[in-house]
Amino acid sequence: MAAANPRGKALAMSHHAFENVTRYFQKAAKVLKLDPKESRLLLTPRRELRVECNVRMDDGSVATFIGFRVQHDNSRGPYKGGLRFHPTVDIDDVRALASLMTWKTALVGVPFGGAKGGISVDTTALSTIELERLTRKFTQNIHEIIGDTSDIPAPDVNTNGQVMAWIMDEYAKLHGFHPGVVTGKPVDLFGSEGREEATGRGVGIMAFKLLGRMGRKPQESRVAIQGFGNVGSHCAKYMHESEFKIVAISDVSGAYFDKRGLNIPDMLRYYLDHNLTLQGYAGAERIANKDLLELDVELLIPAAIGHVITAENASRIKAPIIIEAANEPIEPDADQLLHSRGTCILPDVLANAGGVTVSYFEWVQNLQYYKWGLNRVRQELEAVISRAFDDVWQLSQEKRVSLRTAAYMIAVSRVHKATAASGSF
Repeated sequence: MAAANPRGKALAMSHHAFENVTRYFQKAAKVLKLDPKESRLLLTPRRELRVECNVRMDDGSVATFIGFRVQHDNSRGPYKGGLRFHPTVDIDDVRALASLMTWKTALVGVPFGGAKGGISVDTTALSTIELERLTRKFTQNIHEIIGDTSDIPAPDVNTNGQVMAWIMDEYAKLHGFHPGVVTGKPVDLFGSEGREEATGRGVGIMAFKLLGRMGRKPQESRVAIQGFGNVGSHCAKYMHESEFKIVAISDVSGAYFDKRGLNIPDMLRYYLDHNLTLQGYAGAERIANKDLLELDVELLIPAAIGHVITAENASRIKAPIIIEAANEPIEPDADQLLHSRGTCILPDVLANAGGVTVSYFEWVQNLQYYKWGLNRVRQELEAVISRAFDDVWQLSQEKRVSLRTAAYMIAVSRVHKATAASGSF
């Protein structure tokens, strides 16, 4: 991410994020035969907040950053969703991700609705003190609409446990002690064991189950993982331990390839020892990032950013199985093309739901003032997402629809039933 945008000016989006999610919703709603007026109600966000954050910079000047919080649906429980700090954050992107959270929480069966938030800012241009001031100012601006029984933020792009700790502390000044106001906190500050690994581990569990359903053995399955951040690295670790043959991995420094299988423990050590980058890693062949997506492998896992598989490059994707570890890595037109070719795609709404599942566990622990051990967290995670996977697979087979459409059908149906039972229709 370039460091040339310290004032937080949003960059133009090259896609229509909310329209993309809506297309998947509409396909599921059509199969479910939902009333168009009810569909419109389910799609429309309950609240959209735009706030101005004026922050004193280290040089004495005052900078203005624009922040957002979109609360999409709370028919099944408090709003839930991450906060991303990135120059490209805009209301359309946040709205799309908020609706995606509604379907994701419903699909895995945790008692939350969907929300998302963010600030248009280049965090690489901020000092730690400036980032803290910005986070606290944003919290002051949204504190009236968040809370452990109303809306629970979490980390997302360029936010982490430290940012969540600042939010919890600022919220406590205004409302008293409420550790459940955010999840993804440091373990030493009421966070949960296993939260950091949860999304990547969940992707690995899904990969194991999906390939099993398709009659493929891990040892005979070549894997390419795009991204080696929190999700990609934990996914790679779990899959390596499960004996998958990971032949390619990439991060912002480039892609690394070895047809015999990469030495994942060695790469993880290098990544941690070199300030969370693979830059300079000499234990594998360097290839272009875009070439990783087009490798001849059994399983491709986009685990970095959205919209990397498009109508332009979809025809060159060779992997017969794709697991969407990132949010929206495949654009709708490309998804349609790949599906028509017989590519099996495990959608983001299911594949990366491990994160919100363990966020739910953290919230439960906070409300009960009782801490779980790592083994319990891992066991409960596997039980929840395995049940969700089995539901999606079964419906996909019964209705002869894609895994994505089956996932949306289950999620939309659950939200629809909850909305109807509350008397909102």
